[in-house]
Parts: sequence; structure tokens; C-alpha cells
Amino acid sequence: MDQGHEVHAIYVDLGQPCEDREAIMQKARDIGAASARLIDAREELCRDFAFPVLAWQAKYEAIYLLGTSIARPLISKACLQVAREVGADIYAHGATGKGNDQCRFQLAAEALDANVKVLAPWRIEEFRNAFPGRTEMIQYCEQKNIPVKASKDKPYSSDENCLHISYEAGDLESLTVNGLDLVDFGMGVSPQEAPDQIENVSIGFESGVPVSVNGKSLSPLAVVTTLNEIGGRNGIGRIDIVENRFVGMKSRGVYEAPGMTILYDAHRAIEQMTMDRDLMHLRDRLAPEVAEMVYYGFWYTPKLDALFAFNRQAQQNVTGDVTLQLYKGNIFVDSRTSPLSLYDEAVATMEGGGDYNQTDAEGFLRLQGLPSRVQANITPRKY
Repeated sequence: MDQGHEVHAIYVDLGQPCEDREAIMQKARDIGAASARLIDAREELCRDFAFPVLAWQAKYEAIYLLGTSIARPLISKACLQVAREVGADIYAHGATGKGNDQCRFQLAAEALDANVKVLAPWRIEEFRNAFPGRTEMIQYCEQKNIPVKASKDKPYSSDENCLHISYEAGDLESLTVNGLDLVDFGMGVSPQEAPDQIENVSIGFESGVPVSVNGKSLSPLAVVTTLNEIGGRNGIGRIDIVENRFVGMKSRGVYEAPGMTILYDAHRAIEQMTMDRDLMHLRDRLAPEVAEMVYYGFWYTPKLDALFAFNRQAQQNVTGDVTLQLYKGNIFVDSRTSPLSLYDEAVATMEGGGDYNQTDAEGFLRLQGLPSRVQANITPRKY
């Protein structure tokens, strides 16, 4: 489907753990790209994209840690920066017309450049007639000696970065298949293959941002990659879900995110002792909305900007250290400390004495129960 365009290929390095970068760049040159450029965005991905979402404890449909969703607006940003440098006026991507990525790429690109033209071949009828599905595309690549990860035997669609790897398509489209047994995972061992002893890991946070692992100060990328290694060898972070795509259909995905899974648990443990109750509850009510916006692709929007600003303030006191126990895919809190802890043992103790006067609860409950007593006098409930 040659339209006479000069093509500039961009590989955005997001810490893909299983990819040969030089081979990919050479492939772009071999198939005729006018230029091929690698952009290292690994630190930016962790610092400016993943960690703000982590601070929200945002999980799409209560389980998915958004590893692919988070990366897409950064990819669009990097591509548009290069497009401006080389004078390109079309942003082309290979996402299908069925998936979420087409939404994320396009919504991000148009928010950054209102005049950008987006070319998505899978949404063009002529292209779809030539390649109705992944099988035909894989066959074409084999005929043209274009190396791709997918094969007829393993036609899975996978996306990887330093945050996670996702797996879809192929036999995973059958819900009767055990996805965790089917997929060849790339970031760690299964819980069954993990060591038979507990491994402790300590993580430090400053204002909701992870800054150290096992007492060593690390960059955002180093925090994630270090925890990927630790979590990977302990079988942490594998899930198999049926999720609701933005375009309306349900799809089945298998994910692995060892480091980010550890970070979510560690962050929550620090929040539990440092965050005001009402503030945490408000944040938790808003977190599904943040996860939905990120999943759908509404990253560069005033609404999400405002929500991130809110949570930066909400996270000011989320500082401290937590030690977790990792064991065969499980995570347990071992200990936690914080100079800003709101936990007061003298108040919380179940022993005698302390700083809490239990008789104060009498008046508290009389006031709390007043509306219910009035209502009960007017419309008694059956019991």
C-alpha cells in the first residue's frame, strides 16, 4: 500500500526486557526507512508516567496495573518530537482498529498537536482486505523475510516495557485455556518454580515516590528494574484477566509486572500509617476514574492534570520505609516505619490506660445515631 511517503522509524526504548534493539533498528533500515532513531525514554517512563499512577494506587478494573496504557502517551510524545525535527506531518502506528492502543496513540497525539494526521493501516479497508488478521500478516512477514516475534505456532500479541509484559491473541482468545500455563513469560519464574524460602525486600518512599531499595538510593528506572529482578525470581506479579476495552468489547489478557506489583503493595503499606483517613478515602474513590482515563488514553487532558496535582499534595506525608516478605508469588508486610506516621500506639493499644478515654465514645455514638433514632420513630423497620 505504497502512498509515496518518506518513512522515519522510531524505536522508543522503554526498557523492553526481551528485545534486540540493534536488530530492530536494522530491520527498519532494511525495509526502506529514510531514518531509524532510538529514543531512550526509560527514566521518563518511570519518573513522570508510572510513578504518578502508582501514587494514585490506580488499577483498571481493580487488577490491571496499566503498564501498556501508561507507556502509550509517552510514545506518542516522543514520535511527535521527532516528526517536528524531520518535518514529517503524518503519525503512523500499527495498532488495530479493535484495540485500546489506537485510542491512546491518537488521543495523545491530537492533544499534543491539533493538526497532526494519524495513519492507522489496520483501519484502512484496502489494508484489511490484504491482511484480514494476524495470521495473514505473519505469513506476509515470513514471505518477505521480515523478522517478527509472533509465529503461526505462537501468534500472541505482546507488548513489553520495563513496567510489564502483556500477552493477548492466539489460544488466549479461548477462555477455557489456562493462560498462565500457556504463555512463555519473560520477566520471571512461576510461583511454583520460585524458591522455597522467603526473601525480604525493603523499599523507601519520599512523598509517595519510591527512592530506595534495600537501603540503597536509586533512580526511578533502577528502582523498577531492581524490583523486577527480585520479584521475578519469586514469582510475583502474574495475572490473567478478562477486561473491558474502551471500544466496547471484552478481551482476555495475561500480564506480568513483578516490580510494579511490589511497589503497589509497598506504597499502600506506607500510606496506611501516614495518610489522613478522609483524604485516603477520597483518593480511593477517585482512583478508579484515574485508572479509566489512563486506560482509555486521556493522558494529556486538563482533568488528569488536575487530578495529578491533587494527588501530589495528598502524597506529601507518604514517607517511610517498608519491608516486604516475598514468597512464591505472595507479598506480606514484615515491618514499616515513618517519621510522619499517624499511628499512635498509646491511642491504639487494647491494654489499659493509654491516651484514649473510652467513655468519650458514649456521646460520640449518641450524636452519630441521632438521625437513625429519629427515623426509627417515624418509620419503624421490621425485624
